[in-house]
Amino acid sequence: MRDAPPVRLEWPSRNRLRPEPAGRLTLVRRGVSASRVIEGDNLGAMAALRDQGARVMLAYLDPPFFTGREHVHVERRRTKAGVVRRVTPAFDDRWESLDDYLAALWDRLCVARDLLAPEGCLVLHVDPKTSHYAKVLCDEIFGSRCFASEIIWRYRRWPAKTNNFQRVHDVLLRYVRDPDRPQRFRQLYEPLAESTRATWGSGRQRAVVDEQGRRRRSSTTAEPSPGTPLGDVWDISIVAPVARERTGYPTQKPEALLERLVEACTEPGDLVLDPYCGSGTTLAVCARLARDVIGIDQSPRALEITRERLRALGRAPQEERFSPASERAPKRVRVA
Repeated sequence: MRDAPPVRLEWPSRNRLRPEPAGRLTLVRRGVSASRVIEGDNLGAMAALRDQGARVMLAYLDPPFFTGREHVHVERRRTKAGVVRRVTPAFDDRWESLDDYLAALWDRLCVARDLLAPEGCLVLHVDPKTSHYAKVLCDEIFGSRCFASEIIWRYRRWPAKTNNFQRVHDVLLRYVRDPDRPQRFRQLYEPLAESTRATWGSGRQRAVVDEQGRRRRSSTTAEPSPGTPLGDVWDISIVAPVARERTGYPTQKPEALLERLVEACTEPGDLVLDPYCGSGTTLAVCARLARDVIGIDQSPRALEITRERLRALGRAPQEERFSPASERAPKRVRVA
């Protein structure tokens, strides 16, 4: 079945010419090349990676959510006088309009798609405020046949005072690069439901069919069941205030969420890209799971936190910088 002509999402500035940032990647500090941290504009950095011939198996994009405010990083430490809070800027999520937000997202999705290996996939993490726009954008960029799944990440949070249903989920849109190629995917499982275990035990279930191939009943075998195939609604807690992995960075995602994506969509040694690396959750997870990874961010605080998390895992990352063509490249390379 061939793709029908795409449904287009139109906005006033859609057809405005936006030149792709030209520049190059320069080495700042040598480190473990399996974990690369790039400082600078992610659009230009991804274009430079593409021009270098980089190909990734998983691109995880967790862009700003169009909140219309500036986010800060809150660092807490205990002193003899009590808990001291240090607040520093993290990232700015203020936009002139939804038009500008969609244009920025479009440009980055296009370059990220070019970076995917034929068996690879892209996961775009958004919230219900923009997920419907993002779905139409991705259908046009990738083709509707490349849509693989919509994952709902459901979590618990402090209730908000609102005359509405509480918002307790994010949306993750997964697209494959080439739907006609075998895809990198490993089935994950959840524990069997208590009712299933009470009825069938912990053995693998099988269908008993008649001569016409019609299912008549179910049975179990002596082989242990791996569990229930993982569905597309994931109940995973947000990072708790007292959790060891908590960094104080706003919008930090739990490692359990990224573990599922990385384990399902990649194999050890594959390359993962996170162009909005933020607090470095993707890079930390990939370091633990033996995946190569590239993280990009222009926030100095985000990169500082990412480096700290990686070093805590015994991995000093290779640090690079995207230098626009109008800038001079750094003259010296610091040796770790």
